[in-house]
Amino acid sequence: MSFLLTRLGAAAIVIALKSFVIFALIGLMPGDPVDLLMTANPDATPEDVAKLRSIYGVDQPIVTRYLSWLLGAVQGDLGFSRIQHRPVLEVVVPALGNTLMLTGSAFLISTTIALTLGTVAALCTGRWPDKAINLLAYCGISLPGFWLGLLLIYVFAVKLGMLPAGGMPRPGEAHPAWAYIVLPLATLTTVEIGGLTRYTRAAVLEVIGQDYVRTAHAKGLSTGRVVVRHVLRNAMIPVVTVIALDFGHLLSGVTLIETMFGWRGMGRLIYESIMGNDYNLALVCLLATTAMILMGSILADIAYAWLDPRIGLGERR
Repeated sequence: MSFLLTRLGAAAIVIALKSFVIFALIGLMPGDPVDLLMTANPDATPEDVAKLRSIYGVDQPIVTRYLSWLLGAVQGDLGFSRIQHRPVLEVVVPALGNTLMLTGSAFLISTTIALTLGTVAALCTGRWPDKAINLLAYCGISLPGFWLGLLLIYVFAVKLGMLPAGGMPRPGEAHPAWAYIVLPLATLTTVEIGGLTRYTRAAVLEVIGQDYVRTAHAKGLSTGRVVVRHVLRNAMIPVVTVIALDFGHLLSGVTLIETMFGWRGMGRLIYESIMGNDYNLALVCLLATTAMILMGSILADIAYAWLDPRIGLGERR
């Protein structure tokens, strides 16, 4: 419990520091919401501009504006989205759910397939399964996500007409609701499998040669039991680190995929909010992404202790 409280406290400090850095960087960007509003109204007078700057608070120093936002955030008010014309919380929650649906599914599928393929390749070193899996892994690593996404759209949406090219499910559409997630999910999953497969293969190969594995075989244990109880449990310790890093990479790379497929998630929302100088929306979206990455790191530390009880989460022994 002390470990968890310590990590959560550290995560809160990181989020607080990053909130100020992001707020300052966005505030230093050329232009502000008032400038964008005035471009649509050429008859606006300097007095009107000054009044709007006062209303939006953009005439205040960055530190003052940040403290005002932070006070409202602590009270549950995350601000108002200028481009969405709604409270930020009402915009972020549905987008966060869509992103978790897409990235969570891609993470689970890619991790399961990569761990399986990497283990099989290590157990069949030098034989045709190992060579075939390595070839597929290298292909996955080499494929750019945007190119693979365009290829899948061209084949399955344009040529075959089996799946929608993008967008979100809507009533009355010809395709079922589940069909809209297939192409972005396939793109994210394929891109993530290759690297993790190679790491898993290397980790399993290192453990297979250990003395305790040979001892387990000498005791007459079945190959499956040796692999599950002795090989995988120890090989997963370094792999868990890679999985945690892949989760962060998945969240950072989903922006391009969501924009390409028109998936209304956090990635596309971040892009639109930054391009539209929507300070409040961009800040909350980036902080939510940071919080998810930090949570993945905490879960990885907990997984270390579960895989190897010698790794304590509390005080040093």
